[in-house]
Amino acid sequence: MLSPEPALTLHTVCGLEELTGHGEAGVSHVLSLLDPGTPEPTAFEGYGVHRRTTLFFHDCLGPGTDKHGTVLIPPERSDVDAILAFGRDLGDASHVLVHCHYGLSRSTAALLMLFAQEETGTDATALVERLHALREPAWPNARMIAFADAALGRGGDLSEAVRRLHALQLRVRPHLADLLRGLGRGEEVEAALA
Repeated sequence: MLSPEPALTLHTVCGLEELTGHGEAGVSHVLSLLDPGTPEPTAFEGYGVHRRTTLFFHDCLGPGTDKHGTVLIPPERSDVDAILAFGRDLGDASHVLVHCHYGLSRSTAALLMLFAQEETGTDATALVERLHALREPAWPNARMIAFADAALGRGGDLSEAVRRLHALQLRVRPHLADLLRGLGRGEEVEAALA
């Protein structure tokens, strides 16, 4: 009897400034999640042959403007569908790297949904714990996770596990509450504190 294909085992989540440090790591697949208008990172010139998917949306919870007047383009269900499609196309992946600007929110949300898609029978809390161990300051984008919950038919368990991670992060880093509220992410803060 053949054993089932292994789940994603070699993966990296990071921010833009960390990309150059992974050029020699044998990355086979890259998912880039960037603000609209951001140029393609030049760090990838130092990578070997790899497949890359790039999506453009802001790290926000809905439409609006930021403090500089920039119109925010939030992640939509179509972006989550594209992330899940990326995950379904990882058949020959040896090392998956997911990045956004800081490696904290969009990228951690994306990696969590890739874990959940690959391991449909694994409890959401266990998936979030693995993500947290991989990227300790993780703060997955709640909007993206809500779309993934629906797309994967998880009944809200990913969102609840992420809410608990957010609550833990606020206990460890209480200063984040005001920072996130100032960034228009107060909805996540209030849910975590409830």
